[in-house]
Amino acid sequence: MSSIDILMPRPMLPIVQEQLDAKFTVHRLYEAENPESLLQEVGDRIRGVAMSFAPVNKALLDKIPNAEIVSSFGVGYDHVNVDDCIAANVIVTHTPDVLTEEVADTAFGLLLMTVRELGQAETWLRSGNWENKGPFALTGATLQGRTMGIFGLGRIGKAIARRAEAFGLSICYHGRSKQDGVDYPYHASLKDLAHACDTLMIVAPGGVGTEHSVNTEVLEALGPNGIVINIGRGSVIDEAALIEALEQGKIYGAGLDVFEHEPHVPEALLKLERVTVLPHVGSASQATRNAMGQRVVDNLTSWFETGKAVSPVPEMG
Repeated sequence: MSSIDILMPRPMLPIVQEQLDAKFTVHRLYEAENPESLLQEVGDRIRGVAMSFAPVNKALLDKIPNAEIVSSFGVGYDHVNVDDCIAANVIVTHTPDVLTEEVADTAFGLLLMTVRELGQAETWLRSGNWENKGPFALTGATLQGRTMGIFGLGRIGKAIARRAEAFGLSICYHGRSKQDGVDYPYHASLKDLAHACDTLMIVAPGGVGTEHSVNTEVLEALGPNGIVINIGRGSVIDEAALIEALEQGKIYGAGLDVFEHEPHVPEALLKLERVTVLPHVGSASQATRNAMGQRVVDNLTSWFETGKAVSPVPEMG
């Protein structure tokens, strides 16, 4: 398959780069002194794209008219305009399953940190306050007796639910539709879900359909004991509304692994005592990222060997 040309818009993990170099002819757009000149030179030869969070849309697809597949790194793919790809007869793949358990672990760890303010307690100790000022303050929230409302009960959402059940939490959920074979109570609107729970776990993907879904109305429905955890996409939460809700005590706290304009995090969020923040590390272990990278390679290899991808995105049918 070395005669097949692959475009790599941004650097990828060594496990991806080494295998693709061995199998294909890889054109690294990020190394080109003039990316547009490179695309003019090789665009007609490109048959596949291996990429990590680079935008793929009609503007790029027009420059690589013979592309057949976009192999995307990550389970989320809101950076890819799937409609444009369908119109260009380009299949889009992603990397589900291999990161499910890792992200679910991170989500539940973030929940524990947020409810019990564990990060703040560690800072208290490290700053010498325990010795000089006394014990860390009692936390006002507890995990006991909570009801978790999951926004996005897909693979990761279900894995989080299993962990929550083990901790004795009640579960309910909201999504585009009620799922067959799921016993958790379903709520037809996000506001109804917020009314029914005190812990809102956001696992929803990004994109136009979910942008700012968690808004002032939803946060007020969650209530003053409410905790928001987001390991989905930062765009799902209206950050200005979240900051206002936290400052005014409309909800209790928040744990965030993703943000609207990463890597920028609003200073107002960082100043709030009951906010726990992580730098988008949900799947960021070496083992899981390598597995995700391998799936990128496997999707490309399978496509050009068999005409079928391992994990196409749902829109591909």
